[in-house]
Amino acid sequence: MFDNLSQRLQTTLKRLRGEGRLTEENTREALREVRMALLEADVALPVVKDFIEHVRAKAAGQEVLASLTPGQALVKVVNDELVALMGAANERLNLAVRPPAVILVAGLQGSGKTTTVAKLARFLSEREKKSVMVASADVYRPAAIDQLQKLAATIGAEFFPSRTDQKPEDIARHAVDEARKRVMDVLILDTAGRLHVDEAMMREIRAVHAAIEPVETLFVVDSMTGQDAVNTAKAFNEALPLSGVILTKTDGDARGGAALSIRQVTGKPIKFLGVGEKTSALEAFYPERVAARVLGMGDMLGLVDEAARASDKEKAQEFAHKLAKGKGFDLEDFRDQMAQMEKMGGVASLMGKLPGMGEVPDAAKAQLGDKQVKQLVAIINSMTPQERRFPDTIRG
Repeated sequence: MFDNLSQRLQTTLKRLRGEGRLTEENTREALREVRMALLEADVALPVVKDFIEHVRAKAAGQEVLASLTPGQALVKVVNDELVALMGAANERLNLAVRPPAVILVAGLQGSGKTTTVAKLARFLSEREKKSVMVASADVYRPAAIDQLQKLAATIGAEFFPSRTDQKPEDIARHAVDEARKRVMDVLILDTAGRLHVDEAMMREIRAVHAAIEPVETLFVVDSMTGQDAVNTAKAFNEALPLSGVILTKTDGDARGGAALSIRQVTGKPIKFLGVGEKTSALEAFYPERVAARVLGMGDMLGLVDEAARASDKEKAQEFAHKLAKGKGFDLEDFRDQMAQMEKMGGVASLMGKLPGMGEVPDAAKAQLGDKQVKQLVAIINSMTPQERRFPDTIRG
C-alpha cells in the first residue's frame, strides 16, 4: 500500500532536504507536488485541501524557518500532519466489558467480511489471549455460514451454528446467550453484505444492532475502491453507530487514498488493515508507523513485532547451541530462516517495513520476491539430509 504516493512524496521531499533554506517559491512548489501526489493517490479533495493548509501554516512558522536544516524540519511537519490525518495513535478494541464483548461486523458484499471475522478472531486469540466465538447472521448466503464454520475450525475458534430460515436478530441473540453460557471472552458476529441505499437491509442491521448492543461495530471496506470506500463508510456511519473501520486488501492497493481519508471524513478510526489472504494477515493500524512508511522511514517497530511473533524459541535455542559448538550454518538452518521469513508475511512485507526501500528500483525488488524464496526452499528440500547438513559435499 502507498507505493505510488510514497515514491512521489519521497522524491519531492528529498529535493527539499538539500535546500539550505526554505523560500516561498520552493515551499510552494513542493506543496504543489505533495497536493498532486495526494490527489493521484485518491485522497478526498477536502482532506487534501486541509492537509496542505496545515502544512503550509506550519512551514511558515518560526520553528521551521529557524531550523538549521529547514528541509528536514518540513519533512517532520509533513510526517506529523500525516499522523494527525489518520489519528494520533492506535485505537484498540474496547474489550474491557463484562464478557462476552460483542463485536458486530458490517460492510458491502465482496469486501471480505467473513474472512476478516476469522482474521480478527485469530488476532484476538493469539495476541490478546481471548477465547473467541464466531457466528454468522448472513441468512441470504448459505455458503457464508459454511465458510465461517470452516475458517473457525482452522483457527481454533468456537463456532455458533445458524440456519438460513432464522431471523438475523434471533441468531444474534442466541449467539450472545451461547457465548455467555460458554463463558467466552469475545463474540464476533458476521452479517450479510448490503448497500447503504437498501433501506430494508439497513433496517435489518439496525435491528441486529439493537438486539445485541455490541461494544464494537466495525465496518469492513475494500481499500481498492478508493473514494467509494470513504463515501460508503460515511453513509454507513450515518445509519449505524460505527466504532471503527477495517481496511481490507491493502496489499493490492498501491494508492492508499482510503486510509488517508476515512478518519477525516467519517470521524471514525481505522483499527485494522487486512494485508493478505491468510488468516494471520491482519495488522493493528498504527498511524505513526504508516506515516513513517509513506515517507520512506520504514517501520522498525512493526518489523520487531513480526519477528517476535514468528520466532520459534525452541529452534532459536537449538540454533544458538549449534553455533556455540562450532557446527556452523548449514542448508537446513537456511531453510528454517526462510520459513520464519514467510511467517512474517514474506519478502514484500519485510521490505515494506525497511527504511529507504522506496528508493530501491522495482526491478531489484522483483528479484527478491517470495517466488524466488520458494524456489530456493524447493531446491533445498530436493536434497538428501546429508547434502543439507554438509553442503560442501555437493558436487555440481
